[in-house]
Amino acid sequence: MAKVSTYLNFPRTTEEAFTFYKSVFGGEFMGGINRFADVPPQEGNPPMAEADKNLVMHVALPILGGHVLMGTDAPESMGFTVKQGNNVYINLEPDTRAETERLFKALSEGGRVEMALQEMFWGGYFGSCTDRYGVQWMFNCDSKA
Repeated sequence: MAKVSTYLNFPRTTEEAFTFYKSVFGGEFMGGINRFADVPPQEGNPPMAEADKNLVMHVALPILGGHVLMGTDAPESMGFTVKQGNNVYINLEPDTRAETERLFKALSEGGRVEMALQEMFWGGYFGSCTDRYGVQWMFNCDSKA
């Protein structure tokens, strides 16, 4: 079933923020906290700095009405500059790759592709863009079809 969630980027404070959100909303993190140390080495990328290995790569917390709040650390050492306004994405998880491609193409037209749709190490078909109005979108399709 297709889903929509909100994805937040933090400059090394994701775990602190999500611990706070958990205290507010209750519940448990879906799948625990995934760390950058868990990411397999990526061809063409430099080795990860020791200071970055314990940072949060992904965390998800159900909040209200089936909505899930997700987050990641986005440190400058990895090429990110987090500022108010560029730290929130609407995360779409369409049921099929065809729908993912349709939505990605439509939303990125006149905007900016940050990461083209591609296969990722976690098994998803992932990409991100900013639409012509400055809204940031992430796409993650689990389907192979």
